[in-house]
Amino acid sequence: MCGPETPRLAEAAVAAGADLVELGFPFSDPLADGPVIRRAAERALALGMRTAACLECLAATRTRIDRPLVPMTYSSLLEAYGWDRFARDAETAGATSLIVADLPAGERPELRRVQLVAPSSTDERIRLAADSTDGWLYLVTLTGTTGSRDDLSPALAGLVERARAVTATPLFAGFGISTPDHARAAADLVDGVVVGSRAVEVAENGPEALGRYVASLRAALDA
Repeated sequence: MCGPETPRLAEAAVAAGADLVELGFPFSDPLADGPVIRRAAERALALGMRTAACLECLAATRTRIDRPLVPMTYSSLLEAYGWDRFARDAETAGATSLIVADLPAGERPELRRVQLVAPSSTDERIRLAADSTDGWLYLVTLTGTTGSRDDLSPALAGLVERARAVTATPLFAGFGISTPDHARAAADLVDGVVVGSRAVEVAENGPEALGRYVASLRAALDA
């Protein structure tokens, strides 16, 4: 989640092996997010992290790292800021792409972004999202909100099979992935993993703690 420590945290994550960094732009009603990211959004908003401040944070982060930076937010924020204006300003600040968690595939086709699909998505919806996604397709491993789970979702394998049947686009899995074992198991099925809630929790202890955590995930993926 964007905040004063974000540039240093992102730098530590990349140094430990992260291939890309997702930056949360806080929203007051994040429907797809569980309690960890909801609390992080509340803290960020309390610190004054509105859209303009988050874009400044994005630009500051870009000066420290050369990996893809992907803002993640909700459509109401873009509606308030201006869709075209946000896309332009985010790119200027250093964004590689965008994730708009509640914007269905097919809506706002002019907005270049990473599309999300879930186990509940129809085959038609998966194909539509894959055809319009920017770079990679985000597979939500479960039906529900973000957050750590004890086990990797058993629904992932079926979702991967359905997605592979309609696209050669790289597949990244997220939601519920929090441990090196989860990451390794998911990597047997997909091309990349996205870790959010657990990374946010660890980041509360500073860049060094986050670096150690990311390094543990990297080691599992490379094993």
